[in-house]
Amino acid sequence: MPELPEIETIKNDLAVKLLNKKIVQIKVNLPKIVKNPLAGFLKKLINESFKKVNRRGKLMIFEINKDLFLLIHLRMTGQLIYQEKGVVIAGGHSDTKLDFSLPGKHTHLYFTFADKSQLFFNDLRQFGYAKLVDKKELDQTLLRFGVEPLSADFTLQKLKDLLKNKKRNIKAFLLDQQVIAGIGNIYADEILFASKVFPLRRTETLNAKEIADIHTNTKKILQKAIKYRGTTFNNYVDSEGKKGSFLNFLQVYQRANKPCLKCKSIIKKIKVAGRGTSLCQKCQK
Repeated sequence: MPELPEIETIKNDLAVKLLNKKIVQIKVNLPKIVKNPLAGFLKKLINESFKKVNRRGKLMIFEINKDLFLLIHLRMTGQLIYQEKGVVIAGGHSDTKLDFSLPGKHTHLYFTFADKSQLFFNDLRQFGYAKLVDKKELDQTLLRFGVEPLSADFTLQKLKDLLKNKKRNIKAFLLDQQVIAGIGNIYADEILFASKVFPLRRTETLNAKEIADIHTNTKKILQKAIKYRGTTFNNYVDSEGKKGSFLNFLQVYQRANKPCLKCKSIIKKIKVAGRGTSLCQKCQK
């Protein structure tokens, strides 16, 4: 699943490319991907343009005007791919077999702009969605998200407050989007490894240093992942030479049965909070 660094990267890329371009055509190949009546969805968007692109957690927010917003959530396997005169920007779930001859069989929704550039929403497993909302519904939607981990609001004291009276394992805590928005499986594993904390540790057993380390490493790892354009598990490079290369810095995620880069013990994979979880049993207590 694309997480905060991947969504932030594609948000930043798209903000440079598609703002204020008139939408002249919208093709919906899979009606269930759109969570509005189709006729109204098309009517409200045709001849409009995106004025801003924002992000909250893993949710992308395209502002049409002050009272109309398009929400796109990529969920497990969603991708946004922008094409313009040979320039391709891709963001979201990585697929080693992705065919950039678009639209493809997994393209469920796409926009064509007046300058003939296009924005495609692909989703292999069809869990993602697009939804038009007004300002009131947008505000209600955003209330369901926890603190942004890279915001000024995510202080060490804020993390301590969030942990108070919580009795669950620390990985489930980090994955809870109503507590902290944007962290998924990749970065939860990396944060806990860097903090030397076992993923099944109960939150109530964490000491002050461990909490401080989790706070520091959350910010540090997410910032570094954004710097390197997220984690991409293929060798795709767009026409501007940009590539998600945080893969090169992963310490445990997708390294099961390989030696730990710190202690040389073998990385194990277990299930925590319903997710495959990679860890070093020697480094993480």
